[in-house]
Amino acid sequence: MKSKTIRRWSFIHTWTSLICTAFLLMLALTGLPLIFHHEIEHLLGDAPELRQMPADTPHLDLQQLVAKAQAHRPGDVMQYFGWDEDEPNGVITIMAKTAGTEPNLSHTYMLDARTGEPVAMPSANGGLMMFILRLHVDLFAGLPGKLLLAFMGILFVLAIVSGAVLYLPFMRRLKFGTVRQEKSTRLRWLDLHNLIGIVTLTWALVVGVTGVVSACADLLIAAWRNEALSAMIEPYREAPPLTRLAPASQLLEIAQRAAPEMQADFIAFPGTRFSSEHHYAVFMKGSTHLTSHLLTPVLIDASTLEVTAIAERPWYMDVMGMSQPLHFGDYGGMPMKVLWAALDVLTIIVLGSGLYLWTARRRAAKPLAVAQESAP
Repeated sequence: MKSKTIRRWSFIHTWTSLICTAFLLMLALTGLPLIFHHEIEHLLGDAPELRQMPADTPHLDLQQLVAKAQAHRPGDVMQYFGWDEDEPNGVITIMAKTAGTEPNLSHTYMLDARTGEPVAMPSANGGLMMFILRLHVDLFAGLPGKLLLAFMGILFVLAIVSGAVLYLPFMRRLKFGTVRQEKSTRLRWLDLHNLIGIVTLTWALVVGVTGVVSACADLLIAAWRNEALSAMIEPYREAPPLTRLAPASQLLEIAQRAAPEMQADFIAFPGTRFSSEHHYAVFMKGSTHLTSHLLTPVLIDASTLEVTAIAERPWYMDVMGMSQPLHFGDYGGMPMKVLWAALDVLTIIVLGSGLYLWTARRRAAKPLAVAQESAP
């Protein structure tokens, strides 16, 4: 590789790394506890716990649960019902002042599906884990914060690619894995920086790209609403506003008949950003670990309970659905979480060592520059 080309790639690697390092360190440090958020919530006592009842205790139907939820929070309206794989007798309930209230202002809790009793979910509405999640996701700045982090993620990907390009000529001079212990501290850290960087290359690219996709989730959802959802609800464009909703009791059965090979993940009530003003949207998921993150909405007329559309998923919604759990290592249980955590720690070392190498190089360059200026 020509020296001019190397200098160009070195310039790209240096400045993309420097610009995004502070943000990436924050994301790596906050991402570490988020990998184990389920376990930490249980440890802190923030995970909802339902009271013990006989295993064959029947569940209330959905309309009965709606009534229980409205009685618990009479000033709010229903936004979503969801189901958690870890608690089969619980129904995650999200309510707010209006159906269109943005997620960070909604209130989340769990209803016992057998009795309708509300159970608090502190970590979903505040506390340590929510603070860490908001810092990791949007810097408490909403969409502008997400877009800033998406930009930093793009710089991170460029830093990874440029680092890999620079590593190729470096490897021609040294055997893979060599750390020159007899050299200076800076050179030892350079060898470690390069070694750890190349070992974590694939993982860092995966996490970087999926992080960018997740940060753009609001834009992807808006595109889905403007394209796919708008086409599906076109016949309702001139329809008058709903004055009453049909009971939600049979929504799951209706959606199951429409998508028999799938199971319900969550229900979006009319007026929310995942439905329309005239529809319940039951989002169905596949039965395998991979397809459980790919959601297909079944739109049900909120006044007649007729299925009006079974949406095809746009490719970008599939990408978003697969990116978010992959970003946090949620695909393979505890072994994958431990692997993700170990790679996260190694990435922190790469980021920290890169910053050290840059400052050490600048300090070493200053005396040389002074000597050149003072030379006759």
